[in-house]
Amino acid sequence: MPGDQSRPGDQPRPAVPVLRPARRADITAIVALLADDPLGASREIAGADPGPYQRAFDAVEADPRNLLVVADIGGQIAGTLQLTFIPGLSYVGGERAQIEAVRVGRQWRGRGLGGQMLGWAIDQARARGCRLVQLTTNLQRPDALRFYRSLGFTASHAGLKLDLGGRQEPPASGAADSGAVPLPTPTASQ
Repeated sequence: MPGDQSRPGDQPRPAVPVLRPARRADITAIVALLADDPLGASREIAGADPGPYQRAFDAVEADPRNLLVVADIGGQIAGTLQLTFIPGLSYVGGERAQIEAVRVGRQWRGRGLGGQMLGWAIDQARARGCRLVQLTTNLQRPDALRFYRSLGFTASHAGLKLDLGGRQEPPASGAADSGAVPLPTPTASQ
């Protein structure tokens, strides 16, 4: 065919990824991405009751400091990440961006999608005026560690986590009691 640059055996180029806010209809695909490794498989339940995931999605979507994003390639959810903006007093009151739950579908790995997603998240943090971007990854994911280091992230801190046991559901929307224990009210002498 005139002007056709393809050769026999060439794989078609994938459509350009579109990074967009996740929709409720994406939850099943996002959970499948989260569960698609040995660590995720131990804490996610793909195909299970969607209720807890839907409630969590609603809480994230309602919070203006959180962005749950998907990489959509031709209508297929190829990747996801969550970007959270955290205000704080350190860094002269500077805000920081936390990148969480980064996943790229197996068939899309090694094609630059993860780098595009992280680049987008870093650009969002810069545009918002954040002082730094941080993320964590499990030490059992050496490929992820290498990937993040290749993007300029450094292992500057030791991160610790405390598992509070079992799968936790977020409180129902509008619930008055979150189950949190209130801090004591300071007295005048404190």
